[in-house]
Amino acid sequence: MKLFEITDQPLSLDEAARRVSRPDCGAITTFAGIVRGETATAEGVRGTDFLNYEAYTEMAEAMMARIGEEIMQQWPKVKAVSILHRVGRLEIGEPSVVIAVATPHRGDGCFEACQYAIERLKAIVPIWKEENWSDGQVWVEGPRQPELAIAYRKPEKNA
Repeated sequence: MKLFEITDQPLSLDEAARRVSRPDCGAITTFAGIVRGETATAEGVRGTDFLNYEAYTEMAEAMMARIGEEIMQQWPKVKAVSILHRVGRLEIGEPSVVIAVATPHRGDGCFEACQYAIERLKAIVPIWKEENWSDGQVWVEGPRQPELAIAYRKPEKNA
């Protein structure tokens, strides 16, 4: 079972928790990023109909594994990390990303590590989101860390 995965299948917090479950861990923290029904734009808030996600799968999975390694270095009591991200069309209310972190006890950094994982994912993982509204759509660029954004820019569909 992969700990870091890009998939077109629906995501489950229970499944992510199972991936990190260990007999020496009594705490599992999970996070789910859910598709919202509205998007903040420069013009104001717009109603979102659905999202499409694309990823450079091999690089995205490698970068998510790197985030897992960073977590285990920063929080030595973390025993396991799983990050799963969905691609394809996602409807309002569906999870686009789930994260699970396992530690021996709740005070061993599991909450902080989970938050770190989602912030790093948004900063460095090559995943792109297309926001769709009733009157149009827009692609939101991938990694937000400037020095990595150029290297992982979304490839053109006709390239």
